[in-house]
Amino acid sequence: MIMLKSSSEIDIMQTNGAILKECFEFAYDYIAPGKTRLDLDLEIEKIIVGHGARAAFKGFQGFPASTCISVNDEVVHGIPDDREFEDGDIIGLDIGVYKDNYYADAARTIPVGEVSDEAKSLLEVTKDALEKGIEKARAGNRLTDISHAVEAHATGAGYSVVKSLVGHGIGKSMHEEPQVPNFGPPSQGPELQEGLVLAIEPMVNVGGSDVYTLEDGWTIVTADRKLSAHFEDTVAITSDGPRILTR
Repeated sequence: MIMLKSSSEIDIMQTNGAILKECFEFAYDYIAPGKTRLDLDLEIEKIIVGHGARAAFKGFQGFPASTCISVNDEVVHGIPDDREFEDGDIIGLDIGVYKDNYYADAARTIPVGEVSDEAKSLLEVTKDALEKGIEKARAGNRLTDISHAVEAHATGAGYSVVKSLVGHGIGKSMHEEPQVPNFGPPSQGPELQEGLVLAIEPMVNVGGSDVYTLEDGWTIVTADRKLSAHFEDTVAITSDGPRILTR
């Protein structure tokens, strides 16, 4: 069942989104060669808890950390540990916040030092693919108008989108209906209505779209071990167009 939100509910989610914005602003300044994934996770948890919120991912289906930190060919769900960031890495940072009975969810991929031209292009294209998807998050459009916009931009630049992982509705539960694929033809799926809140999250690969899960049971990597990037925002559909709640 698709759950629509009132304006007051969306306001609460935007307040939670502001916590995520602060986390990412911190991460952009903090991430550097020699810092570890675990250090970053602990610092982000401090920010979240400092706002009286809870890190939504910690303990979710057994996930052991507050933040998903995925490096280079790791697509999503990387578990923070004591490995250090290195110059040239790209860091996929996925964070969820829960407060006042509502969730917000967002992701950014952050370069470490001087990255390759290939990595710079991948980050730019993935970020722009998210923008293309958000632009289609308007009342009266169909769900796959978002999906098609993401895929068309990514594949038009010579990249592939991960097809086995999708965005989702979000609200009182972290994952609600509908699922939001990053691929497909336009003009299909449910009609988008005011009050629908979606986590739109392109995952774009330099190589093929296939992925697999490592032995830790969480970390998903590209099958060809080429670079992957991930950008995500929580977006509400309103009478005035898409309202981004996590910026």
